[in-house]
Amino acid sequence: MRYIVNTAADRRAMLAAIGVDSIDDLFVDIPPEVKNRYRPLGMGEKSELEVREAVEELSLRNADPHAVIPFLGGGMYDHYIPSVVGHVISRSEFYTAYTPYQPEASQGTLTTMFEFQTMVCELFGMEVANASMYDGGTALAEAALMAERGVGAGKIGIARAVFPHHRRVVDTYTWAAGIDVVEVPYMADGRIDRAAIPAGLSGLIVQTPNAFGALEDLAGLKDAIGDAFLIVSVNPLSLGVIAPPGEFGADIVTGEGQPLGIPMSFGGPGLGLFATRMRYIRMMPGRIVGRTVDAAGNVGYTMTMQTREQHIRRARATSNICTNAQLSALTATVYLATLGADGLQEVAQLNMEKAHYLAARIAAIPGYELAFSAPFFNEFVIHVPGDPQAVRSALQEDGIDVADPRILASLGVNNAIAFAVTEKRTRAQLDRLANRLEALQ
Repeated sequence: MRYIVNTAADRRAMLAAIGVDSIDDLFVDIPPEVKNRYRPLGMGEKSELEVREAVEELSLRNADPHAVIPFLGGGMYDHYIPSVVGHVISRSEFYTAYTPYQPEASQGTLTTMFEFQTMVCELFGMEVANASMYDGGTALAEAALMAERGVGAGKIGIARAVFPHHRRVVDTYTWAAGIDVVEVPYMADGRIDRAAIPAGLSGLIVQTPNAFGALEDLAGLKDAIGDAFLIVSVNPLSLGVIAPPGEFGADIVTGEGQPLGIPMSFGGPGLGLFATRMRYIRMMPGRIVGRTVDAAGNVGYTMTMQTREQHIRRARATSNICTNAQLSALTATVYLATLGADGLQEVAQLNMEKAHYLAARIAAIPGYELAFSAPFFNEFVIHVPGDPQAVRSALQEDGIDVADPRILASLGVNNAIAFAVTEKRTRAQLDRLANRLEALQ
């Protein structure tokens, strides 16, 4: 949609028509502490032409993606996407960004949403899933609010090793809702310190694999937190080789669905996965599609339990998200249907084996060592000799990109770099990275 310019005279006329003197008067009911969090885009008083030129100039700074070998992770990964995925999601009968406005007239779309929910339940080992949320961060934040609705203790525990960008979304949601967030430290192996989990929580958030790539040990964790909700954020692709959180008593399972056939696209759009137990379905946010039969006995699909949504319950709705990321959800559905259970396991196995091969190669170089001893899937952290930014720059000069070490430093891990390996990385590329690190000695 093109931006429609309003002149100063247009704005004055519209303000006069609604009886206010300024733009600021429109937002007088928003508390100052909320408005003070706003950060301007930095464009100042520029014309449309000047803004377009500034944005285009910024875009030219992007590196040629075909000239870079990405070992980037942190929730967004460079996976192979089968050609059939793009073909199916481009069909006009399926092509919608979110929930249809007249859903019952869109039986094809509702069918794919229902199948998506079914696949998420099977993948997570849970009983009911919604039709998707915006991304992994919002899904996790909505899980925190749901736990508070269920328990009401006013306090959420969160493992420090959760992805920082997911943590910021959780902090924003809980701050606005008046919920305290208590950080739980990690142990030397990179996993949550169970001894430091406080009592009196509404929910405990853990992530597996976490920001260090470590696979959390979920066994017995639910029993350790009593009535609090156990919320697990999981990389869905890892479930091709590890047991689902539902088998360990998780109350809510969320995840970022980008690994399921969605391109990295410079960080978005993503796909929020959200599943829970059937007994909590009335507390669950988001859309749910159900299957039924009509008067003639024909199978049909419909939006169900919409009394949870804001267009009916208004301020008492479970969430302000009353739609879904349908095109991304369709993408994940086609991807999972294309691979099947055996294909998902094979892709996950390739990720894990290639990551462990690279980790072993790097750890064998003098001065380099694994930062954590916990088992990992396709992402791991290496302590490097010297300045990690200098190591990163040297790799980038050779066309190899890794995550900014400052992300790890923000989590208390210094002199370290994270590496993420997917099925797309070849043996030659893995050896090229390891050889480049050896050459820096």
